[in-house]
Amino acid sequence: MIVAVMIVVFVLDLATKYYVQYNTALRDVVIIPDFFHITYVKNTGMAWSLLSGQQLFLSMVAAVAIGVMTYYLYEKKPAKPVAIALAMMIGGAAGNLFDRLALGYVRDFLDFYIFGYNFPVFNIADSALCIGVFILFICSLREKNDNAEVDR
Repeated sequence: MIVAVMIVVFVLDLATKYYVQYNTALRDVVIIPDFFHITYVKNTGMAWSLLSGQQLFLSMVAAVAIGVMTYYLYEKKPAKPVAIALAMMIGGAAGNLFDRLALGYVRDFLDFYIFGYNFPVFNIADSALCIGVFILFICSLREKNDNAEVDR
């Protein structure tokens, strides 16, 4: 199941990027006015275009992160929620790494305006990474609370 999560995230990410990239009618579409647009952009950096143009560095960081998460997943055999979170993060990091290596940039297209703020454009891989981090955060809070109760 864990490998399936990685593959689904990776394939869904690449498929949606490909679809938006090659469907010119989707390059700049308003889905919900003042809230959600599809805006195709080529991102040579990371979030908020930080480290723009540093493809080699960002690729190396992603490859190392994928390696560390994969090692932890298979050697430590964490609880199922943690394993799913790591699988989502590995799939997402692999999707963006594929773009960096194959294209020299990451394809982003999900464009939200939240309370008047134009949030940075992102993709499915970024979403999977953020959801995975959120799940890990919740799991660590629960573990901390469980440990605190045992100490009482």
